[in-house]
Amino acid sequence: MKKPIVIINGKEFEAEKGENIMQTALRNGIDIPHFCFHEDLPLEANCRACLVQDAGTGNIVMSCTIPAKDGVRILTTTPKVEKMRHKNLELLLAGHQQNCPRCQKKLHCETAEIMNRYHVKGNEYVREKVQELVHKLGTAAEFDPNLCIACNKCIKACESIGIGFLQLKGKASKTRVDYNHDPKVDCIYCGQCTVVCPVDAIREQSHIEQVEAAIKDPDKIVIVQTAPSVRNSIGEEFGMPYGQDNTGKMFTAYRKLGFDKIFDVSMGADITTMVEGSELVERLETGEGLPMFTSCCPGWVKYVEFYHPELIPNLTTSRSPHIHSGGAYKTWWAKKTKTDPRKIVVVSVMPCTSKKYEASHDKLNIDGMRPVDFSLTTREIAQMIRKHKIDFKSLEPSEVDDAGVYSGAAVIYGASGGVMESALRSAHYLVTGKEMEKIDLTEVRGYNGFKKAVVTIGDVKLKVAVVATPKNIQVLLKELKKNPHAYDYVEFMACPGGCLGGGGQPNPSSKRIVKERIKGIYAIDKKMKMRRAHENPVVKEFFEYADKLPKKERDALLYTNFEPKRKFE
Repeated sequence: MKKPIVIINGKEFEAEKGENIMQTALRNGIDIPHFCFHEDLPLEANCRACLVQDAGTGNIVMSCTIPAKDGVRILTTTPKVEKMRHKNLELLLAGHQQNCPRCQKKLHCETAEIMNRYHVKGNEYVREKVQELVHKLGTAAEFDPNLCIACNKCIKACESIGIGFLQLKGKASKTRVDYNHDPKVDCIYCGQCTVVCPVDAIREQSHIEQVEAAIKDPDKIVIVQTAPSVRNSIGEEFGMPYGQDNTGKMFTAYRKLGFDKIFDVSMGADITTMVEGSELVERLETGEGLPMFTSCCPGWVKYVEFYHPELIPNLTTSRSPHIHSGGAYKTWWAKKTKTDPRKIVVVSVMPCTSKKYEASHDKLNIDGMRPVDFSLTTREIAQMIRKHKIDFKSLEPSEVDDAGVYSGAAVIYGASGGVMESALRSAHYLVTGKEMEKIDLTEVRGYNGFKKAVVTIGDVKLKVAVVATPKNIQVLLKELKKNPHAYDYVEFMACPGGCLGGGGQPNPSSKRIVKERIKGIYAIDKKMKMRRAHENPVVKEFFEYADKLPKKERDALLYTNFEPKRKFE
């Protein structure tokens, strides 16, 4: 079918099916400012920043509302357009530079770049300054009403995953984002609101200053460990293709930032696979605690603890990957290298805001030490790289340090279905003593929010499901209520597409972009020589250490517990 041809500024461009004028223009390098539009969210057209002129009627229109139909003629730079666009931008962004922490510290700020591009300055008469403090969302994210432009994207993102914690309150110039005051509704700290906010009004709680202080402290040994999905998304922050594997460049960037040791959360994922796989085998043998639910996503865990505490016994007691590896580095690795564990600072680089919340839990402490001291999002580590003027694109790749070695099974933890697939690869070996013949479990892969499969392990036909976002979780729980034996093992993730679509990932993030990241992460697994967790020599060495510990110490290193939560806990 022939694609429609639209005329923008006198030039013809092919439009894709379903596109609006703004999308066609941006895809072809034509600059149109925009804030409220997101390709996965309902169109609201309330920021009025994307103004253009209809060459046929002369009317000023919003480019996000005009379908890219054949023959449409649009002008983007007429005096009338520029005047109205400039006025609207002033109204929206009047207080941004005054209140934005990035602007105050002279750091990279995309909103400030837009203001500079269109010569917009804050005007005291156009917007009443909101005299409110920053609102904390647990220890994960925060909301600054002084930066909010009421574009509604954060609210729609929260609704789209099935939570509805954020709401729009007030009218006209008094319109503000607020939280749902219903005691039965709470935030799960997933950060999907932060990954769509166009002006940093709702953002992660930054750990950059603490991390930089630790790096500068000569008495500290600072370990950085990276989650699997960051390697396939960090390049987007520097204009590189979606889903591109930048593992080696990332390791080099960390060395240039001054980290002492470059390890990897993927090593911890291999530990998690072994612990969780063993627990699955035990539950299948006893028939207790089935179906077993994964617990490596703290957003999902918060959902269970607040909304469905009756399901806590179904959660695997295995710690999550970055907590496993952080604990390993402060015990096994510290003893092996004769390093004082009190001097070790572990920094996790995650695609997630809820990992900040998870890392703050005192219940995870080992000998009074937190396994992970600080958690940075993908956006934060990119901010650090820019701040230190590191040219990420031109970096030569380097390798992870020895104690950070990982398998391909660990890498795919970043994708929805990856935790399930990794655990089953090793569970098959633990049960049968043989390797799984079909190692690529394509049935549990992909972006879809609800996937089902039957996997044969020895004489057992295992009924499994993979679920992403609370909206789909609610569907599965209704199914389990009707038939408690519908599944044996279920993977849950709070974010669409899993960690690759996490709340700490580069903005924008969308279904289309996450699909490219998914392709990239499975490509890494495919080319690795070691593709099963139980093959990892570093993990084998760690378990040799752990198995010699007294049972109480070993359990404290490998397992955790859960409890019902009240609102804001």
